Formats: sequence, structure tokens, C-alpha cells
Amino acid sequence: MRLILISDTHGLHDDLRLPDGDVLIHAGDMSNGGEPEEIRDFGDWLAAQPHRHKVVIAGNHDFLFQDEPARAQALLRGCTYLLDSAVVIDGLRFYGSPYTPRFFDWAFNQDRGPVSAARWALIPDDTDVLITHGPPFGIRDRNVTGEFTGCRDLLAAITRVRPRLHVFGHIHEGAGVQTHSAIGTTFVNASMLGPGYDVACKPIVIDL
Repeated sequence: MRLILISDTHGLHDDLRLPDGDVLIHAGDMSNGGEPEEIRDFGDWLAAQPHRHKVVIAGNHDFLFQDEPARAQALLRGCTYLLDSAVVIDGLRFYGSPYTPRFFDWAFNQDRGPVSAARWALIPDDTDVLITHGPPFGIRDRNVTGEFTGCRDLLAAITRVRPRLHVFGHIHEGAGVQTHSAIGTTFVNASMLGPGYDVACKPIVIDL
């Protein structure tokens, strides 16, 4: 199965050139402010993509999915939207969640510690592909000031579940692929935009 991985497109999806693949995954921040017209435009673009399966989660910029989830989801067509939920595609279990550690007043904020740990405890043990908006602590999570911004509780959950692949974004500066042999997971920060919010990266292709 060929997976095409993108995240943090922030309304610039029309500037992307996507390779062929079986499953297109978007790991959140499809918009800048989560306005309905932004989500509708993204949904129209997504529906036009030729990939057989499309899996999407929201990110901290995608407010409509937090504030009016039914309205937001209705603007997406021909895809599977995950919110602390899973889907099985050709025998592989995909699980997705939009939540990130609290930062100002963005969407899908959650407190570090017990609240975060409880959220990640929901990840099924048989997850093959984990999709979150934010990174785990210490893996592709260093921001422009050099701070590690990822979630320790998420890393603990990944160590428990050991998915084959973890896809995320959120920290644009961390874009790229990293393997963790001790856990057995390939980590992909699939952010498409750089720190200056211009398209700086190409979609990442992973074969499972």
C-alpha cells in the first residue's frame, strides 16, 4: 500500500503536486482560520484528487471542526474524517486525533498530563498507522527557537502501541522522516509549509 502524506497546507493545497498512491493522508491544518469557505475549498480540492482512499484529521487552525463539527464534516466529500476514531483500509487500521498540547487559544487544545494521557489511552493497541496533528516529544518537534514542543504522553502511548507509522505535522520546522528502531515506528512530520507559511516541502511517500 502506497501512502501519500501531507499536513499543514493552510489553504495552499492548489500549489501542491501529489504523486500517485493508494491512500492520501492529511494530518491537519488544512486552513488558516477554519472558516467555512476555506474548508469548502479544501473539500472540493480533496474530492478532485484521484487517490482511492483519503483520510483527514483537523488541526489547531481548523476551528470549524471544533465549533461546528457536523457543518465542517459536511464540507468534506469522498474521504474519511477521523476524530479519536479509526478506519480499516485493506487490512490496515488507521487511527486519527487532532488534539495538541495547549498553546494560546487554538482549536483542539488539551492540557498536558492526565488529560492528555487519557486521550492517548484511547489509541487501540492494533493501530498500524497513527495520525495526530501534533508530534510526540523529541521527534521532529523542535520549533524555530530550538524548543522541543511535542507531547510526552503521546510518546508514551506510541511506545505502548508501536504503530508501523506515525504521521503528524504542526511544527513546520520539523518536516521530514525519522525512524525509531527501539519502538519500531517510522515517524513522519508531513508539514508542507515552512516557518514562513510558504510551500517548502514535497509530499512524503511511504510504502507499507
